[in-house]
Amino acid sequence: MLNFLQSTGSFLMLNIYPYYDYMQSNGVIPLDYALFKPLPSNKEAVDANTLLHYSNVFDAMIDAAYFAMSFLNFTNIPVIVTESGWPSKGDPNEPQATLDNANTYNSNLIRHVLNKTGTPKHPGIAVSTYIYELYNEDTKPGPVSEKNWGLFDANGVPIYILHLTGSGSVLANDTTNQTYCTAKEGADAKMLQAALDWACGPGKVDCSPLLQGKPCYDPDTVAAHATYAFDTYYQQMGKASGTCDFNGVAAITTTDPSHGSCVFSRSGGKNGIFLNTTAPAMNSTSSGSSARYFYGGAFTSVIVIIRVLLWSAVFL
Repeated sequence: MLNFLQSTGSFLMLNIYPYYDYMQSNGVIPLDYALFKPLPSNKEAVDANTLLHYSNVFDAMIDAAYFAMSFLNFTNIPVIVTESGWPSKGDPNEPQATLDNANTYNSNLIRHVLNKTGTPKHPGIAVSTYIYELYNEDTKPGPVSEKNWGLFDANGVPIYILHLTGSGSVLANDTTNQTYCTAKEGADAKMLQAALDWACGPGKVDCSPLLQGKPCYDPDTVAAHATYAFDTYYQQMGKASGTCDFNGVAAITTTDPSHGSCVFSRSGGKNGIFLNTTAPAMNSTSSGSSARYFYGGAFTSVIVIIRVLLWSAVFL
């Protein structure tokens, strides 16, 4: 395998989960060491063979892979971390699967990677890393922690406020700066109906939740239904300029119009699909068009991961 990776100029792909190593260490690994929290120098792990000091499990596991490849005379294959994260909720026997620890780990991981500090074996060489995962998986079997690695719940609501940079910004428009598109109060009913018909038709908004018996049917008013359609279109279009106008009958707000079981989508559209459609000027007031329901597809990428677990050598 390593011959193939070297000959093709590819990467060794690793899934790195300090959470599992912490849980399986029976107290050998301190929690702060797994979470990238600062440690006094006398608490850092030291490789007995190289005398390199490690302040976190993440770097130790990456270097374990590098040392393993070096032992087999492969010294020029870079490592990429294809999954790393921390669960935000767990069973009673998983006390460290908490919101605070998940936020701490992922925020510190992002900061560590963006600082391009590298690892003790390869200082200054950034390691590309992908956070696991975007959404919780409510139906996944196993312990509670297995279902709760996501940054968002199934409705797209952030599980916690994740700090992406040292400047304090957080998940861009998807958390504290969330905006919505709603029907203007007092807007002409015929113009609202025309705009609603367009959104559910040429605008390719999935308006099935507005059908009778569905979560967003009530209140059964043109304004309420238009608000759902307007906002869905606005979010699907990435909140681009001009996508919340609908000939002047729509307006942007920071108030979430969700109610009861009718939960409005977040930026990115249903299943993360962005639709390549431009909102018209809505000059026509015709309300004769029927709704066409658009169902987005979800794509799953499968990556073959090779995980090297030699972290124990660091603690000898």
